[in-house]
Amino acid sequence: MSLKESTREKLMHVSCATITTALFKRGLRNVFLQDVHPVSVNGANMVGPAYTLRYIPAREDLNRLSVFENPNHPQRVAIENCPPGHVLIMDSRQDARAASAGDILVRRLMVRGGAGIVTDGGFRDSPAIAALDIPAYHNRPSSPTNLIQHQAVDLNVPIGCAGVPVFPGDVVVGDAEGVVIIPQELADEIADETTAMTQFENFVAGQVSEGYSITGLYPPTDPATLERFEAWKKANGR
Repeated sequence: MSLKESTREKLMHVSCATITTALFKRGLRNVFLQDVHPVSVNGANMVGPAYTLRYIPAREDLNRLSVFENPNHPQRVAIENCPPGHVLIMDSRQDARAASAGDILVRRLMVRGGAGIVTDGGFRDSPAIAALDIPAYHNRPSSPTNLIQHQAVDLNVPIGCAGVPVFPGDVVVGDAEGVVIIPQELADEIADETTAMTQFENFVAGQVSEGYSITGLYPPTDPATLERFEAWKKANGR
């Protein structure tokens, strides 16, 4: 199931907070990645289907620097095979003591057209990653190589990232606050609903700035609120 460009465009302009509300209405509560933060904030949302990588605890005899010479190492394969427009999202067991990746690998993902990269662990070279033109999210900076704590074992399988289930193809959205996961079959309707929700919230914010009470406004239990909203939409060409 591919992500429609119209859906991607809509999700570029809604907040993770609004998305979590729409998903909550459908009974989905565990969708926001806790303790995962943007390496830097550059405005545009990160949006793309999930391409997953799973780490397990490292075993010393299997994780030496020489393993990176193997072109079939799962971490290297993930960087080279993550489809353009997708988000590489990693299960690093919420352990940031060793890096999930560094700036060279993230740069390669960027050049290949990746929509972003997410880990519930850490990145090394985070200042260099922050300067790249690709959204990146992690728990906190981490200098040691991932081999110290992590062994990459699986590609594009269901994972848990920051305690949230992520299936390949689920839609990953990141903003200045964090990252939310949308089940792929819900992406189109969530995009439509959150676009409408965002429009109404923008109206409400303006009303509050003008001095209106939130009573009857948010939620719009006063019929006059919806009348003003319709007038606002017409005035603003919505």
